[in-house]
Amino acid sequence: MVTDHIIDDRDTTLSADDLAALRENLYEQRAFRQEQLRQLRQAQQLSASATNGADAPRDRRAAPQAEVRGKLAASARMVLADIGAALARMDRGGYGICNVCRVPIDRARLTVVPHGRYCTRCQQVREAGR
Repeated sequence: MVTDHIIDDRDTTLSADDLAALRENLYEQRAFRQEQLRQLRQAQQLSASATNGADAPRDRRAAPQAEVRGKLAASARMVLADIGAALARMDRGGYGICNVCRVPIDRARLTVVPHGRYCTRCQQVREAGR
């Protein structure tokens, strides 16, 4: 017998326990990123005070290090924004739904990227378009 029903073996159902565990993971990631930003600010301040009156070789090393710290801080701020948005979606009841195609995001994907906004397929399309 032919049927037009497509069997989808993706695991998209999120239980209350799943949501609680994902929320806890998001809180832990938020704390980690906040601490990372604090440490980067502290390192920047130490570097700035150490380079005052420093010799030229130290100045040449300080610029690339400051650039790396700046990129790490920008990345941490982006992830913090994504985490905040994921927590807001949880509060509104829209967590786990792809922002593009509106299908449920696989539980396995959310376990790896709990702040993810897109299903795997839509994420791949976005990345291919870069």
